[in-house]
Amino acid sequence: MTSARLRQYLRGPFPDDLVAAVIVVILLVPQSMAYALLAGLPPSAGVLASLAPVVVYAMLGSSSSLAVGPVAVLAMMTAQAIAPVAGSHGVSAELAAVVLATEVAALLTVAVLLRLEVLAALLSAPVLHGFIAGAAIVIALGQVPALLGLPIRGNTLVELAQAAWSATSLTPHAITAAVGLLALGTLWLLRRHAARLLRALGLGARTAALLGRAAPILVIVAAIAWVVFSPELAGGVPLAGSVSLAAAWPPPLPWSAPATVWIALLPAAALIALVGYVESLAVAESLGLRRGEKVSPRRELAGLAGANLAAGVSGGFPVTGGFARSIVNFDAGARTRMAGVLTAFGLLLAIAVAGHWLERLPKAVLAATIIIAVLSLVEAHPFRQAWRWSRAEWALMVMVAGLTIVLGVEPALAVGVLASVALLLKRKARPHWAEVGRVPGSDSFRNVRRFGEVETLPGVLTLRIDESLVFVNSRWLAETVVAQVRAREGVHDVVLMMSGVNDIDLSGLEA
Repeated sequence: MTSARLRQYLRGPFPDDLVAAVIVVILLVPQSMAYALLAGLPPSAGVLASLAPVVVYAMLGSSSSLAVGPVAVLAMMTAQAIAPVAGSHGVSAELAAVVLATEVAALLTVAVLLRLEVLAALLSAPVLHGFIAGAAIVIALGQVPALLGLPIRGNTLVELAQAAWSATSLTPHAITAAVGLLALGTLWLLRRHAARLLRALGLGARTAALLGRAAPILVIVAAIAWVVFSPELAGGVPLAGSVSLAAAWPPPLPWSAPATVWIALLPAAALIALVGYVESLAVAESLGLRRGEKVSPRRELAGLAGANLAAGVSGGFPVTGGFARSIVNFDAGARTRMAGVLTAFGLLLAIAVAGHWLERLPKAVLAATIIIAVLSLVEAHPFRQAWRWSRAEWALMVMVAGLTIVLGVEPALAVGVLASVALLLKRKARPHWAEVGRVPGSDSFRNVRRFGEVETLPGVLTLRIDESLVFVNSRWLAETVVAQVRAREGVHDVVLMMSGVNDIDLSGLEA
């Protein structure tokens, strides 16, 4: 940035970006730690994943409002990917995580070079809604042991059930459970009523909403104060642990991992790259519409590729554009991507100043933070809409959600994508057609079955085809036309109206 542009920025958007950065940092501190623990990594990994990636995205991305960093869904996918690989290949979870992030960056870079932005269409709306709902439920279920102090752990319902079956005791740790449930209830009340209470105190609607989103920091501060001032009561309560960046630096380097680790993590990296890009692009485009800003899908790919590469070489784990922090960033008035850079510096300062206090945060409180955050992703509206619009797509949503909860991410998304393609092929293979006639006194033609008052010519069959002629439907359409001719006596001419046919492949031409 030249000196002239710097002066222009300081006189213009800088104050708004600074305010937005301060508010996002308040949200980011506990969230980064919580998502790192969700990924099976130390809290410092969440902080590292929120620093360099944000700066790199600001240089390469296109959205002025998108806030990049760890998110709940990708953290869960990371945990499910790195845990078995780290165990079977004898490497640390931190090394597996940076390899995973680097592979995600490499795959996104290939997508940029080959202009594969259209691959986002592989995750259809039913698959994406079902996956997010299922992921949110399984994340919340996975946090119940930490919330109650139970000695079990798992990333799917099957893993949790197996852990519970083999556990010697399922008695909650009384103090941990009390702290976790109190935090959960308080966070729920703050989410529901904090903004309304602040408006009642005379604050404007926008200010009240922003402060309401930042209100959970009060729970964090209260929990840390309880541990500090009541150490005898807090004994035995699991704490977050070190967030010292000095202790986590230098991080393990991705290229120090053996080739077998890279190969084992590649399928998971492909799914994470796809899910991360779809989620990030959806958030960026929705905020762009509200601001009248054009978002470039290709630059978003490049921005995410750079952000994940930065996460891989700096000790983080896969990142994407987060919905919650992006909304806060937008509502707080961020005007440029420099707000993300200021957020990174603010987070670094907050960890330097308060890191030794954050180490004393109970894990039960972080679990409560995750549960409250992810349950907001479970929405009934998409399921109701799918039920009214297409029962087949509703069944696909329910199936993907169920598979995500029971078996995990990879089988759920694989089955969901294959089922989406199957539904598409089914629709393409049986396209709509209609016999048409002319509306009296006009040049318009309408469906004979829907519009009885139309004119037809004796011996002439006029059919309208409403789909392109391609290999999956060409034979069926040819057979349908022949069957219609044979079903009518005296037909000597067939007119095919093909205004709805946008493409004809060789199979369609031969048919």
